[in-house]
Amino acid sequence: MKQTNDVMIGLEVHAQLKTMTKLFCSCPTTAAEPNTAVCPTCLGHPGSKPIVNKKALEFGVKLALALGCQLSRSIYFSRKTYFYPDMAKNFQITQYEIPLGAEGHITLDSGKIIQIKRLHLEEDPAGLIHEANSVLIDYNRSGIPLCEIVTEPDLHSPDEARELMNKLMNILLYLEIFEQDSVIKADVNVSVKAKNFTRVEIKNITGFKEIERAINYEVIRQQQETVVRETRGWEPGKGITFSMRTKETEEDYGYIIEPDLPMFTFEQSFIDGIKKQIPELPQQRAQRYVSKYKIDVTDAKIIASDLAVAQLFDTVVEKVNPVLASKWFRRELLRVLNLKNKQLRETQMTADVLVELFSLLEQKQITDRIGQQIIERLVDEIFSPKEFVVQQSLGRVADESLSAVCDKVIAENPQAVADYKNGVEKALKFLIGKAMALTKGQADPVLINKLLEEKLQKV
Repeated sequence: MKQTNDVMIGLEVHAQLKTMTKLFCSCPTTAAEPNTAVCPTCLGHPGSKPIVNKKALEFGVKLALALGCQLSRSIYFSRKTYFYPDMAKNFQITQYEIPLGAEGHITLDSGKIIQIKRLHLEEDPAGLIHEANSVLIDYNRSGIPLCEIVTEPDLHSPDEARELMNKLMNILLYLEIFEQDSVIKADVNVSVKAKNFTRVEIKNITGFKEIERAINYEVIRQQQETVVRETRGWEPGKGITFSMRTKETEEDYGYIIEPDLPMFTFEQSFIDGIKKQIPELPQQRAQRYVSKYKIDVTDAKIIASDLAVAQLFDTVVEKVNPVLASKWFRRELLRVLNLKNKQLRETQMTADVLVELFSLLEQKQITDRIGQQIIERLVDEIFSPKEFVVQQSLGRVADESLSAVCDKVIAENPQAVADYKNGVEKALKFLIGKAMALTKGQADPVLINKLLEEKLQKV
């Protein structure tokens, strides 16, 4: 779906923070068996008292500063009252009146700025497991620390929404406050001009692709049906949204200041300490790659978007040509990882083996095709590229002995030769491909091209 101002989209993103314990108690956040990481506090037993997780506060402040938010120097928590089975105490501890941060932003690749309305901490409700005729509840999730990031309705297409989610995920990983496999979900607010921008909220969508699909469906639905202000759910299997309830207003939740927690005031020394922990973020890193190494802008953005890839790249370019390295990182390493559905952290890839491989390519000791074959193997197993080339006799063939190969190709492909003579450009590429195949990718393609052109002129 193309970007259009006839569609307005806002996201409320909930990201689980990488803490060892829950937001208001000492229960662990990593229990495997259902309902084993629970205590009177996260189960809402009478008389239990919450205690704020300091690390969660630090992580929230770090994210707020990284997103350029105005940080609230003093904050307090509130009770959001609602009666669902996933919240045992019938209220959620969150922030309402004064969020941790506000008025931040994320910049898309197009240069468009998406405003961050507010950023706050809150506890996650329990997990609901829907079965055929029942719903089970796992209270292990109850009390897990979440950071909620609320955007203004500045997004105008599903593509923009997905890009924003990716950029936010990358920032969370760069800050080391989020685990790659942790929960990140979003409530999506969608409205269309044709229905006077009546806002509909789609709750708890997990997965960036699903967010994109849900927005696509909802925009089309709103354009075709009567629209009322409501909350809807998303059924990924059917690819549809469904009505859950009429949309609550904030007043419906009966917010009150949490009486069991004090106001928290951040000293300037605390804020300064957090600022020092904020690393070079993806956009800044990409700009450095372009200015320092003169690499392609798109290559720089793609490499910088993954922290592990960027850190590996930084080490490799200390020893090899940065432009060559950037092309191989983006076009080959990331291609193979994507093809094999792997993250870099799931491999044993090291800077040393990539430096060895790129040096062979830079010194023209192997062809690009051999380099591609080697990098495909390196994603699965680590070995010395230099030793592998020697053992398998994969060194570049780049001498006049290729003359016989070219003669053979011309003799065996008379139709391609005739096509070349008639001005068909693809015919020469076809013949070059045949020659490369005969040499198992070891020939110098530039020399093959030169020899074929010379010989074809004499045919």
